[in-house]
Amino acid sequence: MKKHIYLLVFSFLLISTATIAQTRTITGKVTDYATAQPLPGVAVAIKGTNKGVATDKDGNFKLQVSAKDKVITFKYIAYITKEVPLKQDSVINVVLELDNVALNEVVVWNTKKGTSRALAGRVTGIAVGDAAAFNYAPPVFNTEEYQNIQESIFLEAKKNPLSTFSIDVDNASYSNVRRFINDGQLPPADAVRIEEMINYFDYDYPQPTKEHPFSVMTELGVSPWNKENLLLHIGLQGKEIPTDNLPASNIVFLIDVSGSMMMQDKLPLVKSGFKMLVEQLRPQDKVAIVVYAGAAGLVLPSTNKKAEMLAAIEALEAGGATAGAAGINQAYAEAEKNFIKGGNNRVILATDGDFNVGVSSSGELERLIEKKRETGVFLTVLGFGTGNLKDSRMEQLANKGNGNYAYIDNILEAKKVFVNEFGGTLFTIAKDVKLQLEFNPAHVKAYRLIGYENRALKNEDFNNDQKDAGDMGSGHTVTALYEIVPATSKSNKTELQNVDDLKYQETKLNTKAAATNELLTLKLRYKEPAGNQSKLLQTIVTTKTIVPEKLSDNYKFSAAVAAYGMLLRDSKFKGSANYSQVLELAQQARGKDEDGNRGEFVKLVNAVQLMEAQVSKK
Repeated sequence: MKKHIYLLVFSFLLISTATIAQTRTITGKVTDYATAQPLPGVAVAIKGTNKGVATDKDGNFKLQVSAKDKVITFKYIAYITKEVPLKQDSVINVVLELDNVALNEVVVWNTKKGTSRALAGRVTGIAVGDAAAFNYAPPVFNTEEYQNIQESIFLEAKKNPLSTFSIDVDNASYSNVRRFINDGQLPPADAVRIEEMINYFDYDYPQPTKEHPFSVMTELGVSPWNKENLLLHIGLQGKEIPTDNLPASNIVFLIDVSGSMMMQDKLPLVKSGFKMLVEQLRPQDKVAIVVYAGAAGLVLPSTNKKAEMLAAIEALEAGGATAGAAGINQAYAEAEKNFIKGGNNRVILATDGDFNVGVSSSGELERLIEKKRETGVFLTVLGFGTGNLKDSRMEQLANKGNGNYAYIDNILEAKKVFVNEFGGTLFTIAKDVKLQLEFNPAHVKAYRLIGYENRALKNEDFNNDQKDAGDMGSGHTVTALYEIVPATSKSNKTELQNVDDLKYQETKLNTKAAATNELLTLKLRYKEPAGNQSKLLQTIVTTKTIVPEKLSDNYKFSAAVAAYGMLLRDSKFKGSANYSQVLELAQQARGKDEDGNRGEFVKLVNAVQLMEAQVSKK
């Protein structure tokens, strides 16, 4: 008997040892060939799988591999992808070289301005300055759509003392811009929404300590791109609720499986992302899956069984036309049927936005979503793919559906959205959040809100609780920047739009305006997730400025991203901003950068600077 027991134990040990031997940990460091500097945010992945990690701020990585894994890939923006065969080494150090060929590919000569500029699309056979020799080959079937952005202008504080806008926690613009640059192209100007680029990053704001679900902080300094103006930084920090304390979820995955989703960066990436999300769910969370192509259908009734969710996701295939509205209707019906009172009820739509069957106009779709949000079901929109991305449509659907919009361009971005930002993506802590600033004309000559153009509200909307506005999730941060012309400014550099004096009334300052050091009053309204009546909080911002060397990393990094956005848009308000200045600010404000996102931003700036340098040599 003992002999049999010993044999069983011995066999178990052999099996266990073999299993352990099948997996091992690879560590290493990725550096730049020319500078030997570490590269943070490099995508390190096992070829042919969705398993991967990103290098940290020091360029280091740690990756678990199995005996069946053969090759590791190293991918980074503007660098040549490297593949390394897996042998017996436990340490793999890699050096990446810049991809100068990709950076040279995209140049278009503008005959009207006499300057050259990189555009979306690939260009071959150009003789600079010779329009006849210009051979432009746009991406095949490129029907991407972006909403036209009319940049906010400087407003005179005396005649326009109030500035009102809705918050925006969307960050799709940044990852979409990154996708263009990674492909060796500059993004279309309207793809650059500066507030979304700023809000892509985490900021070190204090957690709320009072009864409100977020804290408000402000910081005032000199504008980096116009030394005669000031730059006001406003930061909101949403309360971070531990995952275990979050309410139960009733989620419907609404997945576009039409023919346009066949590409590798569409449905396959959607499936990988949703699988990651399923792994984050708790026993009290339920998921249903609705798909749509030529018609909509329920693939999986609401369940909390992860195995069934994963099997249903794995079985999805693409093909057919795109009946988006039918899918939306069925997804909301399923969410309403399984509604959890006091819980998180949400539809997550994954698509390229190309609806072409049934209700398909943007206006009709937006009205449909506006009606559906009255059910208490929120909407998250996730954009995927290239060539026919309907960015403008998806952003507006998320806005109308009390939700958020993200663009997922690779597996690491999927991990960021579905895993790292699990609470913020899915759990709303405040809805209809809007800000109103009243500027003191005694100290402010003019001001300009940077970005948020499609989030502007009428001043009367601030106190109107029927007016929809942006929502905040658990742990979300929101950042907004105002460029301010001081009342003492004598400069004519800042272009102001003059308004004639009123004929029937006069605008006069009260006696307190000049006597106080108040620069402005900031008011904020929000509702509880299930509430209908808004709550108000307000704070005063004084004229006291912070000297440049004492400004926080939050301030400097957000200013760097704003300046970068203005340069990409070729904004008339960019002042003296240039890529070297952006790099200096961003490098100063890297901070801990545990996820490597700020380091990646530096590389994006470098990549565009190289593109522009190639253009100037032509």
